Amino acid sequence: DTEGLLRIKEENQKHYRRAQRHQEKKEKIQKHNRKLGDLVEKKTYELKTQYEHLAKLRRTHILELTSVIFPIEEVKTSMRDPADVSSESDNAMTSSTVSKLAEARRTTYLSGRWVCDDHNGDTSISITGPWIILPNNGDYSAYYNWVEEKKTTQGPDMEHNNPAHTISAALCYATQLVNTLSLILDVNLPKKLCNRQVKTQQGNHEFCGENLSRHRFTRAVKKLNANILHLCFSQHVNLDLLHPLHTLRNLMYLVSPDTENLGR
Repeated sequence: DTEGLLRIKEENQKHYRRAQRHQEKKEKIQKHNRKLGDLVEKKTYELKTQYEHLAKLRRTHILELTSVIFPIEEVKTSMRDPADVSSESDNAMTSSTVSKLAEARRTTYLSGRWVCDDHNGDTSISITGPWIILPNNGDYSAYYNWVEEKKTTQGPDMEHNNPAHTISAALCYATQLVNTLSLILDVNLPKKLCNRQVKTQQGNHEFCGENLSRHRFTRAVKKLNANILHLCFSQHVNLDLLHPLHTLRNLMYLVSPDTENLGR
């Protein structure tokens, strides 16, 4: 029993010495972890500072791009409310008729259904100049109506101020701007839209090439609107301001100097 007790004491001493070595290793590891933690915190702060600096650079480039090359502005129209005009011509008109006319003015027949749009008839959005505008309510039917009419009408097109031309040009500029913004912001777009002046295996680039059919045109517009909304979401644009059909208006909110997170 005495010999067994001595062996147990020797083993306990070995375990005690081993425990001391483990404790020293533990303290070294904890010290090393504290150093790494301080280093990570320092690097995180430096990275955050670099991100903020990069965001400011991106914001500066975007504001220069949209002020010099792609200015987007709201163009006021001089159209009068039909309710006001009718009430002036008929003093006996009831208030219910006036309200119905005002409601009709805020309603647009778009792609086979009636859409309520408070901005209808009041404003348009221009890009690169006041003469290149898009309807604020997203109704681009003038384009494919003109294309269908061209199929049945022979001869050269002399209508230089045709709204279909301005719609096509505005959408082409919007595509160019969106593709450039995706490069500056380093955000991958969900839909691919080509805006180069060359032919590809898929055909001409959208909007500025050959006249598109109604199906191809509406599909390209949907892809463009999806890309714009994706950029707006990435920059935390206020969702209450966005509308899935308002192409240039959404872009205007995206690149506005009031967008706090632009460049993130």
